[in-house]
Amino acid sequence: MYQPIKGLIVLIARTGRAMMSMSVGLCLVLLAGCAKEPSTNLSPPIPQVEVITATARTIEDEPEFIGQTEAFRPVEIRSQVSGIIKKVFFTEGRNVKKGDQLYLIDPVPFKAIYLSSKAKVAEAQARLTLAKQDLARVKPLLEKQAVSKKNLDDAEAEVLAAKAALEAAQSDLVKAKFDLDNTLITAPVNGRIGRSHFYEGRLISAQTTLLATIDQLDPMYVNVSVPESYLLRRRRELAEQKIERPDIFQLRGVMTFSDGSVYPGEGMLDFADIAIRPETGTLQGRFKFPNPEGKEAPGRSYFYPGQFVRIRLKGYIRTNAILVPQRAVQQGTIGSFVYVVDKEEKAELRPVLASAWHGDEWLIDSGLHVGERVVVSGFHRILPGTQVNAVEIQKEGASSLIHSEEQVMHNVP
Repeated sequence: MYQPIKGLIVLIARTGRAMMSMSVGLCLVLLAGCAKEPSTNLSPPIPQVEVITATARTIEDEPEFIGQTEAFRPVEIRSQVSGIIKKVFFTEGRNVKKGDQLYLIDPVPFKAIYLSSKAKVAEAQARLTLAKQDLARVKPLLEKQAVSKKNLDDAEAEVLAAKAALEAAQSDLVKAKFDLDNTLITAPVNGRIGRSHFYEGRLISAQTTLLATIDQLDPMYVNVSVPESYLLRRRRELAEQKIERPDIFQLRGVMTFSDGSVYPGEGMLDFADIAIRPETGTLQGRFKFPNPEGKEAPGRSYFYPGQFVRIRLKGYIRTNAILVPQRAVQQGTIGSFVYVVDKEEKAELRPVLASAWHGDEWLIDSGLHVGERVVVSGFHRILPGTQVNAVEIQKEGASSLIHSEEQVMHNVP
């Protein structure tokens, strides 16, 4: 009975030792395999980046400035006389022509003054006539010694006094007629009249009270403020012959509205101030734009006084300009920079001064040289000193390629 059981125990013991030997052997094989795996398989592949070669071109240099529109020679309507407004003739916000009636100031008191002044002129004229007649009588009597020399002097003095009185009366008459004529206020120019600040029954003061404003909308002005730093840079670039410029008053302007639409006509620079404003550090310039629709019915004008616009300056030519696609220029704590691939095919971080956009490219003022290869895609794969596989592409293609990759904000020293 015990022999079968003993045999079973021996079989189990032998089987356990065999299984343990197999497990130990398998572990040794696995460890040996790991030790023999070559370390070179852990090296990452060399990242591929797209590059363009920096070249020099001649381009139109077109800086932009913020401007504000202004009516061409706006006219303030003020009364020359004080009085009560009897009638307002115009419709607010409509076009008026030179000579159109605008306001009537109560003329009654001014007409009374005019008639009184006219009567005083007649009185002074009669006095002068009488004085001249008296003088004519005295002169022959003096020759006959019928009167004294004093009588002659008195007669001559009376003539002079009568002349002075007549001139004073005539002066008062001119003033009275001027005041009477100016009780009717007319439009001095063609244009569009704004809101009336006073209406019938209001008392107004001469010279000081603003009644309304007439804006001439064709042509129109656009005022721009040019920073002093820009003027200094332009002067330096002109001296270094980096840019060319026509006569200053041949410079043109293209106007862009706040919604991005562009005005179809170009304006001409017609004024540049002679001094920089100390409170803003800018020089004032002014462009004149045609606006023929401004002469038509309200609502047809392309633009109105007081609008903020952008003015793109045209006329400057920049030679030997280096431009790169906008996405090639990155931003970091050091400012603007690009990645350049050097002769050893390594990525080099290069700080640059990107001064302005030109289409879909950045104008590089400094930091980059003609012939250098600039990375335009693959920034997320590289750091300064990274070995790269640079693939040259055409600059036109670089500017139009669409990638899901966005510009990355690098933490650089």
